[in-house]
Amino acid sequence: MPFGNRQHELVSHHPITVAALFSAVGERLRLTWIAGHAGGEKLLTSDTVQKPSLALIGHQNFIHPNRVQVLGCAEMDYLRKLPGNKLDEAVDYLFSNEIAAVVIANGESVPEVMMEHAERTATPLFSSPEAGPQLMRLLSHLMAQALAPSTVLHGVFLEVSGLGVLITGAPSAGKSELALELITRGHRLIADDALEVFAVSPDTLEGRCPTLLLDFMEVRGLGVLNVRRLFGDTAVKQKKNLKLIIHLTLADEANHNWQEVDRLNMAASTRSILGVDVPEVRIPVAIGRNLAVLVEVAVRNHILKLRGFDSVQEFTERHRAAIEANGQ
Repeated sequence: MPFGNRQHELVSHHPITVAALFSAVGERLRLTWIAGHAGGEKLLTSDTVQKPSLALIGHQNFIHPNRVQVLGCAEMDYLRKLPGNKLDEAVDYLFSNEIAAVVIANGESVPEVMMEHAERTATPLFSSPEAGPQLMRLLSHLMAQALAPSTVLHGVFLEVSGLGVLITGAPSAGKSELALELITRGHRLIADDALEVFAVSPDTLEGRCPTLLLDFMEVRGLGVLNVRRLFGDTAVKQKKNLKLIIHLTLADEANHNWQEVDRLNMAASTRSILGVDVPEVRIPVAIGRNLAVLVEVAVRNHILKLRGFDSVQEFTERHRAAIEANGQ
């Protein structure tokens, strides 16, 4: 593996520029960049999207720097009714607070004075035909994803039976060989070796493949392989929510004594990543074990648990019932 084994979780909080946000969501939100192009490098440090209604009528401390301001029908109607000097004063106050960008919703016409202030203060000014509430909801969601705290994990991330599964283990455990076999069985590669994980909500982790590693994986003896070219477009995917970790354990990790392993419940542990607990299954590696089948069954079993069916609990209840029946 070219990046080595990472043992510690390093959490990153990366602000993004307005230009990067426009590139990522501009088409989806039907944004038009109409003024303030020089401010494309302004940083967004918060996913909060504001409507500056109170600020336009003179209330202080209602506009915070480095945030996106959305002006809808109510705000634009108010501005159009202001006389020239009052309009200039309201717009000047809006653009004097080091805001990151302004978005005019509902396809409203933009006053010339607003475009002049956007150019003068190098504040990106956008227009969108989307309704104000819908625009704010989508923009907040997309910005939360872009600004989510993140970390990089070591392992192979795949979509197995529709579930995002991270395979971890020692460098010699055979993670890439296992992933390659799973790909030949119809499952999909997302990232090999380095996985970027983002906490997109309090209980959801999204795994993304770093741009440089898209479609590629390394297998000992074969080198670097382009999975998309080998197996087709359906064999790869760029991102998926992380729902299960499968850790491959070598025989010496258990001192060659598998009887120490809980044979009833192999998935009793969890791993905390960015404050989110992810179920973890530990599978011992040994000659003759079909790891691909074991991974597929582990994933199916986890899906059953998510649907409310627990094999261990069912077996335990049947065992308890048999003991009680024999004791009568």
